[in-house]
Amino acid sequence: MSDNENLYNLIKETFILLDDGDRRLFSQFNLTPPRFYTLSHISEEPGLSSSRLSERLLCDKSNVTRIVKGLESKGYIERRPHETDGRALRLFLTEKGTAVLQQVQSAHTQFNQTRIDSIDTHSQAQLQHHLTQLNSSLVTALWEKKKTPAQNGNNG
Repeated sequence: MSDNENLYNLIKETFILLDDGDRRLFSQFNLTPPRFYTLSHISEEPGLSSSRLSERLLCDKSNVTRIVKGLESKGYIERRPHETDGRALRLFLTEKGTAVLQQVQSAHTQFNQTRIDSIDTHSQAQLQHHLTQLNSSLVTALWEKKKTPAQNGNNG
């Protein structure tokens, strides 16, 4: 196996371990990771549209609809009509949603502190630098693939 494959597998395994820890933590609050991140995105951008949320979560609109309906049934979010576009709906946290998000974010911050503290400060900085580079490259590649052939310079 090549060094690149080993590195990829290590990053993937790390993601799986982090994701499993998150799932376990969020389940204590009767949330899933997608529902937690939905609450977070709506908190950061009140009035967010479902389309924009779909982009932020990197999932299709049917999944967003399912997530939104579940959070709405729990009383965590509400959909309101757009002020100028009667067809569009905007998403907002309710007081209950804000309260649960604050609880979960606090627990998640403490949990992450514990997980990351196993790495010394210098190594954390290096890891952050390298992962930022990798993420930037991956985002660029993702957006390049989403462009139409005309946007990529192919006319046909």
